[in-house]
Amino acid sequence: MSDRLQSQLTFLLEADKMKSLYRQTYIIADESRGASMREYEGETEVHHRRENDAEHSFHLALFAMVLAEHSNEPIDILKVIKMVLVHDIVEIDAGDTYCYDVEGNKTKAARETAAADRLFGLLPEDQRDEYRALWEEFERMDTPESRFAAAMDHMQPMLLNHTKGGISWKEHGTTSDMVRGRNSCIADGSRELWEHMSRCLDDAVKNGMLK
Repeated sequence: MSDRLQSQLTFLLEADKMKSLYRQTYIIADESRGASMREYEGETEVHHRRENDAEHSFHLALFAMVLAEHSNEPIDILKVIKMVLVHDIVEIDAGDTYCYDVEGNKTKAARETAAADRLFGLLPEDQRDEYRALWEEFERMDTPESRFAAAMDHMQPMLLNHTKGGISWKEHGTTSDMVRGRNSCIADGSRELWEHMSRCLDDAVKNGMLK
């Protein structure tokens, strides 16, 4: 086996850990699926399980593919998909910091930078530099692709939470001002999608999902 292939496989196996990193957003369980998931997760748990980082990244890639036409600016959709697939790799080391965790967010940047050094450093140099640059671009939100990718990253948990009856918002006592303030950046990637999510927020308040 070549050194290059060994480095690539080492990175891919490390990325498998994303499947065990659970976020605050709950999946939308489909009760019609029968027993397949219940055999593994239990009758009750399957309907209240949080998504993991791998599921989140996969879902963002689909969001980007399907919703690309709503971007404010022309975008390279392949670049966006690559960006959302690697954007949470750093959480393997840094952990998932809840977006409204004030204390945790004070150290988030330092933890994630150290994680990026190690994790992207597992790859051959050309891929290390490409994927690290995509991660940094995503964090800066200073290009059409990164603005749209960030819009997907903010929209997806909002949409799931609204569809799920605001379960995570209720758990954390989240207010509509908090959600609107954090997620208004969706408009930087797509004004049309932010208008839709604003209506979802209004509905969430009206129906008691948000304070």
